[in-house]
Order: sequence, then C-alpha cells, then structure tokens
Amino acid sequence: MIVLILRTLIVYLLIIVAMRLMGKRQLGQLQPSELVSTILISNLASISIESQELPLSASIVPVFLIVALELCISAICLQFPKVAQLISGTPIAVIRDGVIDQKALRELRFSASDLLEALRSKDIFDPQEVSYALIETNGTISVCKLHQKDLPTREDLNIALEGTEKPMVPFIVDGKVLVKNLCWCKKSTNWVFKILEREHLTLKQTLILLGNETETYQIIKKAVSNENSSETAL
Repeated sequence: MIVLILRTLIVYLLIIVAMRLMGKRQLGQLQPSELVSTILISNLASISIESQELPLSASIVPVFLIVALELCISAICLQFPKVAQLISGTPIAVIRDGVIDQKALRELRFSASDLLEALRSKDIFDPQEVSYALIETNGTISVCKLHQKDLPTREDLNIALEGTEKPMVPFIVDGKVLVKNLCWCKKSTNWVFKILEREHLTLKQTLILLGNETETYQIIKKAVSNENSSETAL
C-alpha cells in the first residue's frame, strides 16, 4: 500500500510538471494536438499506478517525450503558419450580417441548436443581431454584434472620464505580496508595509489588499478561525 501511495504521489507531481511545461493554454480551451497530448499523458500516468510491476520509467519517459513533441510542434506552428493551419485548422465564419451560413455549419458538424447555445453564452438570443461570428479552432465562438445592436461606449455617448486611474489590482493576496502589480502601479513594498502598519496588521493577517497608482486602497482582513479564538479564550 505504501508503494502504491508513493507511486501515485510521484506520478501526480510528474503530471503537474508536464502540464506546467506545456503552458497555461492546457488549462483552458485545447487545440486538437493539445487535447491528444493531454489524453495520452493521463493514460500513460495511470499505467504506473495500476501496474506496480512496471518501473516508473514506463510512465516518466513517454510522458516527457509527449511534452517534448508538443513543445516542438508549438514552436514549428509559431514559425510556419501553414503547419499550424494543417494541425489546428482555421476559424470558420458561421454568421455574416445576421445570416447563418448553413453550409459552414454542416462542414463543422455544428447543429443549429449548438450554434444557438454558443450565442447564448455570449448573451445573444437572436442570430440577426450578429454582424460576424466565427467558430475558432478550439471550438469556441467569437461574435461581433451589429453596430445598432451593440452597447454604446463612453466615447459614443460623449461622457467625460472623471479620472484615468488604473483599476484596483491586488497588492497582497493571502498574505503574499505581488511585486509585479506594485511595480505596474509604481508602488514599493515599503508603501505596502506602511499601509499595514497604519492598519495595525501583519502580512499573515491580511487576506487581500487592493490598490492602484493613487493612495486609495482596500483591505480585507483574514477571518479569525473558531479554533484560534477558542485557544485565545483559554
């Protein structure tokens, strides 16, 4: 049993490393080659867990071979767009000026119900409101609404901006200082610790600190657990 647990932990960490190497896009919508790689990796990982008589290398070597192939294919696709089109395909327009291209739907094996569902995910319930819609290579839909149906912007309504401050971004999350966000807003860690000192808080007591390039900030303290409060009472 201990051997099984250790093998499972090793394979689990192996897959985390492999997915990190393959990039964040693996965690979202997958391209065909990425989907194949993910399925193969999951199957190979299960071999070492189910078949304890096999060495761990039976999973480790093929998994990292697949990762290397995926990274090579990604690099090739980046340099040669035609190869990328061959592997992943190209986006296909399914709606133009409110008119559904039924031929394109048949080529994609996309039913009318599938199209309506995809549009609803974009808060569109009438295809005639769409100027241009594409089915992307990862299966998602991109939509441009007709100008008369689209929401107006501040510029369209000639509304003057009250300020040009950056949005509130996290400077501290769960007690950890996010230095890159501080640099983007031209703040320093000293500024953060001055704020904490002013609020009589430590990093460990801070759940979230939001701010921007101004002196405005918001702090959310960590809630004191019942266990800690009971220990204090004792």
